[in-house]
Order: sequence, then structure tokens, then C-alpha cells
Amino acid sequence: MENLNDILSRHKLSKQDYDSIKNILGREPNLVEIGIFSAMWSEHCSYKSSKIYLKNFPTTAPYVVQGPGENAGIIDIGGGYCAVFKMESHNHPSFIEPYAGAATGVGGIMRDVFTMGARPVASLNSIRFGDITDKSCEKKHKYLVRGVVSGIGDYGNCMGVPTIGGETSFEACYNGNILVNAFNLGIVKKENIFYGRAEGDKNSIIYIGSKTGRDGLGGAVMSSDSFNEDSKNLRPTVQVGDPFSEKLLLEACLEVFSKDLIIGIQDMGAAGLTSSSFEMASRASNGGVKSGMRLYLDKVPTREENMTPYELMLSESQERMLLCAKRGKEQEIIDIFKKWEVSAEIIGEVIDGGDMELYFNGELCAKIPIAPLSDLAPVLQKEVKYPEYLDELHNFNFTPSVKSQNDIFRELISCVDICDKSWIYNQYDGTILSNTILGSGSGDASVIRIKENNKFLAINLYCNPRYCYLDPKEGAKIAVATAGRNCATRGAIPLSITDCLNFGNPDNPNVMWQFKEACEGISEACSILNTPVVSGNVSLYNQSDNIDIYPTPSIGMVGIIDNIDNFRDSALKQKGNLLILVGELKEDFGGSLLLKITRGEIKGLTPRINLYKEVALWKFLNEALPFIKSMKSIKEGGIAISVAKMALFGGFGVDVELNMTKDIVFSESQSCACIEVSQDGLETINQIANKYSIPHQIIGKIGNRGANINIDSIAITQQEARELYFNSFIKLMNS
Repeated sequence: MENLNDILSRHKLSKQDYDSIKNILGREPNLVEIGIFSAMWSEHCSYKSSKIYLKNFPTTAPYVVQGPGENAGIIDIGGGYCAVFKMESHNHPSFIEPYAGAATGVGGIMRDVFTMGARPVASLNSIRFGDITDKSCEKKHKYLVRGVVSGIGDYGNCMGVPTIGGETSFEACYNGNILVNAFNLGIVKKENIFYGRAEGDKNSIIYIGSKTGRDGLGGAVMSSDSFNEDSKNLRPTVQVGDPFSEKLLLEACLEVFSKDLIIGIQDMGAAGLTSSSFEMASRASNGGVKSGMRLYLDKVPTREENMTPYELMLSESQERMLLCAKRGKEQEIIDIFKKWEVSAEIIGEVIDGGDMELYFNGELCAKIPIAPLSDLAPVLQKEVKYPEYLDELHNFNFTPSVKSQNDIFRELISCVDICDKSWIYNQYDGTILSNTILGSGSGDASVIRIKENNKFLAINLYCNPRYCYLDPKEGAKIAVATAGRNCATRGAIPLSITDCLNFGNPDNPNVMWQFKEACEGISEACSILNTPVVSGNVSLYNQSDNIDIYPTPSIGMVGIIDNIDNFRDSALKQKGNLLILVGELKEDFGGSLLLKITRGEIKGLTPRINLYKEVALWKFLNEALPFIKSMKSIKEGGIAISVAKMALFGGFGVDVELNMTKDIVFSESQSCACIEVSQDGLETINQIANKYSIPHQIIGKIGNRGANINIDSIAITQQEARELYFNSFIKLMNS
């Protein structure tokens, strides 16, 4: 028989945790109860190492309807409608089994959104892989890319939800631990929002969706651990998804939501039936009376024989929900799900008293007080220590490259960090639902139409992990600001963010310092930019063989465009129009793509960002919209890459002269953009820029369609530029 120490070790529980469990129960726990505490107190579910930093995020604004704490965040977008959105990680499962891991990540984030009563209308993803150009691991990472992209595409396409954008990056730090962050946004009428709660004595608890199997067992605990050479044995902890079942589940749920039938509903995500039942009961507000729940586990629909209570509570089988019905409405609910060929079984009821009672074949197999499970979950103040290796990395003096601008430009425009990823996004259906105004591959934010209120939403996911490695606070501030700027260059007013905080092993004091700094950066940026955090996710233990990933706080920004006349893209529009640099370029090369590609170095000081100048830039772009024909944020690769993309998207040549030192064209200074204006709009642009004290200068003019791209001493034909930009990644993946 397995001894206690082995049981605790397998469940990632300490002896102190075990003593706390005994105090809560007033007795020794059984294996089912240990499994439940293990899942609910895992890093993945309880945020025990991170919550002390998350509490400082700004989360309110007049338009915020629901902030963190529910399945997804909600903002008011006018006309009686709301946007519901969230981003979440599926990193560990996607490394172990890339297709299933990525697919179930997409399915899970969609359920988080439609659980709130919303119909999902747009998906994006932030996916990060190892060094795909390294011959020693090229084969592995191409396999991972193919699996992840296929999983995302197949699940989203089958669900009928367009995948409209995202970001893909490649760094050696992800060689042993890739990142797959899934974002989804849905639309709901304000009066039709549902929450994940179960209350009302004797109200029925109904299990809906796919049957429970043994797939995904221990998934939440697995996601709270690091990878090592034995991780290949973790494949059974990865869930298996079925998008066709989820599509039926979605439509059935939306029909139920349209009628006055339920109290609340919750997705069975990480920790499955355990997390959904405990979270629903813990959110109840029953006039001071503590709500509990009684579940009859032998009534849970299963697809495998002889499943135990432990397995039934901790399975993470996909496409399942838990619903609290209004009394007397049970049969009507069951009939709706039956019509959609979705299983719906009454498996329990709400009870007073505040306990979770689990029965199996008539016998009580677990009894846990609900509030203490959450209230007394461990809150860890892990050691925080500044990484001394940063001193050496920061002690770096930039010297101009001996290579010519021409050679550097060709390396940058064709590198995996910059070149077009149509090999990826062409596998996604980005146009279904006919709402996509601007989708993948268009640069900066994607844009969708909201038919219900005739508004438009700009959505962008962004993070530069190299910046965050060198300075996590500044890097996180830049991530928020750049995601917002990418929306502002679409003509949108940035409103709020969701985040997915991907970090290494929290037992490493250097990692916890990175986490603390990044959270402070997000908090500062969101406060000054007035873009509150409404939802999010923390993913720790992204480590393989004792190598931590770079801190990667991925930011998902949502902005609103009130009128289609205010929408702008990045494609140049007309010969003779002027190109204006807005903002100030300086020698900002720390962590830059220039250093990475030309020297193989990630060093220096991350570019500094003045958030108040960022605010001023957004205000300028918004006020100047009637006079701006196209625009693009300046990011990786500097203004040379931004102008080249604008030229390639529009098909026009350009003649640009910066009159600065050679490498400034590749500088990654913050709060900068390039805008296209006509000659007759120049005076007004100058006036608005001066109003906001925005540095600006004419840097060039648009040439003939199909003409050369000339930027300082860079000279390249449209044909060669198109070949390097649009075909390099396809060639790499097909080689």
C-alpha cells in the first residue's frame, strides 16, 4: 500500500498542507479528499504563489461590467451589448501532445466565454516555440508547430468561430517548454449575462455535455509542475477534445440561456467536476445562509467502466458543463439538450450548510466544507531575488554593425520573428460569421464588426519576451502599451486587457522577482493608460531540465471603434502622399531584433517607455484620424520594417530619408508610429501634434505602385521584398 509521504508527493502537497487539510476536516482525509484539495490548492487553480501580486491590478472603469474572478471579463460596448473575453494558457499539455493540447485550449477558452451567456465571435492565439532555425532541434519544433497550428485550426474551424489574429515567436528559451495561449471574445446582451454560481436549497445540479473518461486525470496538478526527462510519460494527463460535441453544447446552452431556466452555469475546466462544483457553490449568495452541494457521483455519465469517485471528480474530459437549474425547470432544460443531442443528467442538488457532500452508490465518500477549501488555501510569499546575471547583460555598449543597411534589412524582413506567417494563419478560418474586417497577417490589431450594435472591436495580443527577460517591469509596461498602440493604429480607443502570465519555476527566487516586477509593470501601465485588467490567467512552472522560459506576460487588448469611418489599416493608399514619423527615435537597441539576428545576442537595457507620452500618442492618433490614410505602430525591426510592411501591404514604392545614424532605422524606440497623410492634411496634422507635444517629422513620400522600397541606403525591389517577407516562413516549414 502506498504510504502517506508518497501520496502527498504524488499530489504535490506538503506536510503543512496535509496538516491544514486535517484541521479543516477535523479528521484524516481519504484519497478522494486529498485529490480534491490537491487540485484546488494547485498553483494552476489557487494562484497561491501569485495572488499577492495580482491583487494590485486596476480592475474597474465605468464600462467594466465584470472584472477578474468569474469565467471571463466583461466590458460594456454600447447599445445594450457587452464583450466577454479572456486569455488562458495550455502550455504543458501542448508540449506533451501538441495537437490535443492546443485544440482543448481553444475549446476551454470558448467555454469560459459562452458560460457567461455570450456567443463566441473571435479567437486569437499567442504561440511561442523554440529556435526553429537551430538544426539540432529543428525537426522537433517543426513537429510542435504543425501539431499546435493544426489543433488550433481544426477546433476553431469546426466550432464555426473565426481565428482572426495573434502572434508567433521563436526563442531558444522555449526549446523545452512551448507556450500556447488562447484568447476568445464573445458578445452578449447586458441583461442576458450568466454567472457561475449555485444557490437555492434543493435546486438541481445538472451535468451537461460529453461523458466523463480518464483523460486529463491530474491535469491541473501536472500544469503546476516543471518538465524533465520523464515528462514524456505525462501524455495521459492531456485532455482529448471533440469540437463537434462542443458546437452542439454551445448551441444548446445558448438556447437554454434565452429562457428563464437556470441559476448559474460553470465550465468543467482544470480539475473538472471538482473545480466547477466548488466554485459554483462558493460564489453563492443565499441571504447569509451558506450554500453547499450534494453530488451523486454514480449518476455522472461515463464512457469508461469502473470509474472511481477519485477519477470522476478529477477527470478533465472536455466539452462538459455544470448547471444549477431553477426548481421545476429541470425537464425543460433536459429536453432542450436532448434536442441538440447533448447529454443532460441530474447528478445532485444545492443544500444548505456550506458543505460539499459526495456520494457513490449510496455511500458518503467525501465531505468537505466549501468556504475553508478556498479561504484557507495556501498563500505563499516565495523568496524574491534580483537576478545578478542581469548586471552583466545590462553592461553593454551598442556599436553599429559592420553590415550594410541593405544586408541587415534583408536578414530582418525574412527572419522568423518578422516574416509573414501565412503558413500558419491560412489553416484558420478567419472569415466565418462574416464579421472580420481585418484578420491575420495584416499587422497590428485585428478588427471585427459587431452587427448587434454596429460597433467595431480591435483586438491585439502582444508581448516581447526579450524585453521582459532584460527588464520584466519595463517589458510588461511595453507589452500593455504596444497592445494598446496596435489598437490605436486601427482607429480604436483601447479599453481593457486580459493577460496570460507565463513564467518559470516559482521556487526560483529569480523567477518570482521577474513575476513581481512584471505585475508591477502591468499595474502601472494599466493605471496610466486607463486600460483595466478584467480577466486573466497565471501559468507558472514553465521550466524544462532546470531552464526557465523568459518571463512572458502576454497581453490581450480590446479597443472600440464607434464608426467604420474611423477604421484604418496599414496598407499605403496613394502615390504622392507623405510618410510621417510620429514620436522620437533614439538608440534603443537593448533586446532588439537587430542584436538577435545580426549578432545572436540578447543584451542591453530594454527601451524605456514614458506612459504619459504613450497616452498623448493615442490621443493624437484619435484626433488626427480624419487626416490619416494609413498607419502602423513601430515595433520589432524599427521603422525600416514598419515602412516596408506598409509598402508591401499597399503595393506601393516608398522613398524615405531619415538623416540619422545608420542603425537608427532598426531602433525599437517606444511610443512611435508611422502615418500616411496627404499634402493638404499636413498643416492640421502639425497643429494636432503640437497640441499634444508629439515629436513628428516628414520622412518620405509614397512612389509608384510596384516601385522600389528605398529607406536611407536600403534599396530593394517590390518583387524581392515580397519574396523575402511572404515566402521565407513557408520555405522554412516545407524544408
